[in-house]
Order: sequence, then structure tokens, then C-alpha cells
Amino acid sequence: MRFSSYVAVGDSFTEGVGDDLPDGRVRGWADLVALGLALSSPEPVGYANLAIRGRKLAPIAGEQVDAAIALSPQLISINGGGNDIMRPRVSIDGITEQLIDAVDRVAAAGIHVVLTSGANPMRHIPMGPRFEARGNAFARAVQRHLPRDGVTWVDNWGDRELGELRYWSVDKLHLGPLGHRRVAANVLAALEVPVPDFGPEPLEPARPRTAEYWREYVLPWIGRRLTGRSSGDNREPKSATLQPVEVP
Repeated sequence: MRFSSYVAVGDSFTEGVGDDLPDGRVRGWADLVALGLALSSPEPVGYANLAIRGRKLAPIAGEQVDAAIALSPQLISINGGGNDIMRPRVSIDGITEQLIDAVDRVAAAGIHVVLTSGANPMRHIPMGPRFEARGNAFARAVQRHLPRDGVTWVDNWGDRELGELRYWSVDKLHLGPLGHRRVAANVLAALEVPVPDFGPEPLEPARPRTAEYWREYVLPWIGRRLTGRSSGDNREPKSATLQPVEVP
């Protein structure tokens, strides 16, 4: 399949958190998918990324998807729900309904959908087994609605290799550069687009001792949950309009 315009919606997973560039920006799997589309296309490819870290599914399936449809791309990728299942309470049926409704609205607009599940970090984070049970239930609930016309499903949650620690950033909650590359390859393969050479394999980050890890990452995360704050508060999308993908 060939697409000359692509918009990504979602949370930190799609924004690219964990795949840090030297200038402080983040890249991520969606940027790499856009690159793969551009390298395989005879014409320029436009790309926008509306994802914002910390977003729950409701604003993703609502305002982000509405904005994506308004850009009239040929392809939209949708991911969400990871922040919902890590809240104190969540309705699996409720977030599944929100997600499938968003997918159907995009498909009804004549736009092809890549529906992606997030990767599974639960082997490595505190309270992982509790959240993993929710993630498994969410994945099963979504897959009961598949296959669907005009929808390509990419099961990153079920990718066992992605669960290995080497694919994750120092906070163990977000994918690292190697993990984002693997997700990009999963998506491009599902779209039957050649997976480009992303360059030398990045090194695994130096990992802090347990006490430092809790102080730097776990306790701030818990604090945001207790106070109702989000890492994405007051953030704007990194690319709100279709821009041509730069091909090396």
C-alpha cells in the first residue's frame, strides 16, 4: 500500500517519548513510519503527529481524531488507552467503545486506519502484574471487533520480544530508540511497506540503581496521579499540520 499523507494520534507512545534526539526533541516510531512511507513513495509524503504525552483515550478519540480527519490524509494511525489502564479505575468496555468508535469515524471518512496496540512494559515496572491484567483484557476486547474494513491491526502488546528490557528507555515505562524502531518495523510490515535501514543499533541506556530509579521516575509518576496532573499538561502537538517528510 502507498500513502502520500499520514497523521498519527495518541499519547507518549506515538509522540515518541523515550526516543530522544540530541536537540531535545523526540522522534519515535510514527516518525520512522513516515520516513518508510516517504522512502517507498514516488511522490512527497506529508506527515503530522498530533499525539501528546499523558493523554487519556477520550481526548485522543475525540479532539485528536477530529483534527486528524480535518487534515484529510490518506492514512491515520490510532493508539490510546495506555494511560487509562494505569489509573485507579477504568472501564475496559468504555475505553474499547471509545477506541472502536474513533476507528469507525476515520474509516467512514474514507481514510485508511492503522490501529496499533501499545507495547507491554509490565515485566519491569512497579505494580506491573495488576496493570498487565487490565492491558490483556483491553487487548482482547479490541480484537473482538476485528477484522474491520479499511483497518490494519498491529499487535505490539502481543509482541513478546518487545517486552525485553533492552527495548525500553531508562524509565522502563516508555520505549527506547530500539523499541520505537521495532514498532515502526511492525507497522510498516503490516502495511506491506519495505522497512528501511534505520542505521546502527542504538546502545542500551545506563540504568540507575533501584533507589535512584524510584526517586527519579516512580515517585514523580505517582505524585502526578495523586494530584491529577499529567506530563502533557499545556503541551501542544509536535507537528499539527501536514509537513513534507525529509528523506536523507
